[in-house]
Amino acid sequence: MNIRKLLPSETPPMELLLEADPSETKVKGYLSEGSCFIAEEKEEIMNIVVQASSRGKGIGKQLISHAIHQANKDGFRSLEVGTGNSSIGQLAFYQKCGFRIAAIEPNFFLHHYDIPIYENGIQCRDMIRLVYSLSP
Repeated sequence: MNIRKLLPSETPPMELLLEADPSETKVKGYLSEGSCFIAEEKEEIMNIVVQASSRGKGIGKQLISHAIHQANKDGFRSLEVGTGNSSIGQLAFYQKCGFRIAAIEPNFFLHHYDIPIYENGIQCRDMIRLVYSLSP
């Protein structure tokens, strides 16, 4: 597997990114403000939203590990992720990777999304922010 930064000339894997955040406007904003890393394996492109057939194989953990390594190398002090209150699997995943819950933004998804989002039988209302502290 090869993990690399998405090249400016490449089209981001929108279908996968929209699995993690259903707002195309928000995803485009994230792409313009941050970096997108992809994992390539046998001509498949995967990001933190790993294709369903490849989940559970440690690919997401490798991507997080790569992001941690790159952020340390670039001199950052922390990494932050956000996910919904209804994203039970994602909350567990990030905490297993060493992230700690740092803040909750009540009603984030009610204010920023036009349609209701449901996961695991729960309406996604609040943004849970998690932080990974890096070595100084």
